[in-house]
Amino acid sequence: MGAVALIGIDLGKYCFFLHAQDSRGHEVWRKKTTRAQLLRLLANCPACAVAMEACAGAHFLARKLQTFGHRVMLIAPQFVRPFVKGNKTDFADAEAICEAASRPSMRFVAVKTPEQQTLLALHRVRESLVAERTAASNQIHGFLLEFGVSLPGGFARD
Repeated sequence: MGAVALIGIDLGKYCFFLHAQDSRGHEVWRKKTTRAQLLRLLANCPACAVAMEACAGAHFLARKLQTFGHRVMLIAPQFVRPFVKGNKTDFADAEAICEAASRPSMRFVAVKTPEQQTLLALHRVRESLVAERTAASNQIHGFLLEFGVSLPGGFARD
C-alpha cells in the first residue's frame, strides 16, 4: 500500500465520501466522514492533491484545505459524470472525481476568494430579482388583459 497522492471527495451537506489513490492510480483507502472528521483527517494527512466537484461549499473547503498544504483541484460536475463506473453511488462519484482529476487534459475551476464569491452572489441575487420583477409585470399585464385593459409592454419610466 503506497502513500496517498490523490484524494477525491464527493461533497455533501453532512457526509463526505473520500477515495484515496497512490501515484499509480491504485486505491489506498475509502472513507465516509462528517464535516468535522473530514477536516481533522485532512489536517493530519500529508500534503497531496485533493480533487472535488465545483459545487456549493467547494470553494470554502478548498481554501481550508490549502491552508493545510494540500493542492486543491476543483472540477466542473459535467466533466466528472463520464467517469462514473456502474451505478451512481457516493463512493463511485469520489472514485470518478479521482479518475477525472488524473487526466492530463482536464480543465479545473479556479478556487474563488471570499470577495469573488460575494460579488458573484450579489450578481445572482440581482439577476433573480430582475427575473421576478419581469414575471410579475407579465402576470399583471395578463390579468388586466382578461378585463379588456391593454397596456404597452415594458416598465413605465418617468
